[in-house]
Amino acid sequence: MASVSIEDVRKSYGAVEVIRGVSIDIADGEFVILVGPSGCGKSTLLRMVAGLEAISGGSIRIAERVVNDVAPKDRDIAMVFQNYALYPHMTVRQNMGFSMRLRHAASAEMEEKVGRAARILGLEKLLDRFPRELSGGQRQRVAMGRAIVRDPAVFLLDEPLSNLDAKLRVQMRTEIRALHQQLRTTTIYVTHDQVEAMTMADKIVVMHDGIIEQIGTPLDLYDRPVNRFVAQFIGSPAMNVIDGRIEHGRVAGGGVALPLPDFARHWDGRDVSWGIRPEHLGISQGGGIEATVEVVEPTGADTLLFVKVGDKPVVVTLRERIGVRPGEHVQLSADVDQVHLFDAATGARLSP
Repeated sequence: MASVSIEDVRKSYGAVEVIRGVSIDIADGEFVILVGPSGCGKSTLLRMVAGLEAISGGSIRIAERVVNDVAPKDRDIAMVFQNYALYPHMTVRQNMGFSMRLRHAASAEMEEKVGRAARILGLEKLLDRFPRELSGGQRQRVAMGRAIVRDPAVFLLDEPLSNLDAKLRVQMRTEIRALHQQLRTTTIYVTHDQVEAMTMADKIVVMHDGIIEQIGTPLDLYDRPVNRFVAQFIGSPAMNVIDGRIEHGRVAGGGVALPLPDFARHWDGRDVSWGIRPEHLGISQGGGIEATVEVVEPTGADTLLFVKVGDKPVVVTLRERIGVRPGEHVQLSADVDQVHLFDAATGARLSP
């Protein structure tokens, strides 16, 4: 195992800078997820850690060793790719042991390490099959097994679940997290799926346009996003945000008056973005925020209401079932202690 330090790393393709001074410290044994929209630079950053992309500036350290000019095979890392990259003409056993064959490891050692990884991943009965004879989830396990056999200092995973169906993704999230808790190998994992990030990571790095917007634990990012971008990217459904102006102890926005936290009552005339998560809204029986129901989505445990507040779309998550129909008018209650305010111009979080 090893720590990883990424210091002011930059990457340019000609005149276009796609990674713009990124710094991250990853502790030994930590599970860190890089998350962000497509094109934010997260996969490029992972490939630079792996040595598959040259860096244009800054430094990368693995276990205190600067690896900027170290070949990928000498960085003591193992990478799991989105498409698994299995050799179709090799069996599961041969795929998992391939790196050891390249090192001319003894047959007994190879058999022991492949067998151990197979037991961990439940692949013992599949060792003599070929990739074409496996399901997507089984191929994913083989790719993980090949990484485990290498016994690396750092695991690098680039959107490993994106090719799986929804049910299998949920199952594999749990399995990968359990595997990390067992092996305690430093892991850097890339995804665009913030639900994966929230459920798996020790620490999340939110990226956008080649920079880091925020680093923190999943609940840190969920409860105290540093800006509007993080607030709306982390959480599913996303945080509701309405632009408005503070007037007489309320936020006038979207054609309605929105409740204001006590700390902001003296900011009359300030332009803000008013934010609240869907689960912190409810149906009021007497007074509240006027809304018109557009869509009702029962999901079983919860009911999602998609409504219009003035001219702004808003999502409400209800724990109870409710008999409302599209076109009906309702009044929403908001937990004022859970309201987030962001500067209208910069998007930065406004705190007491």
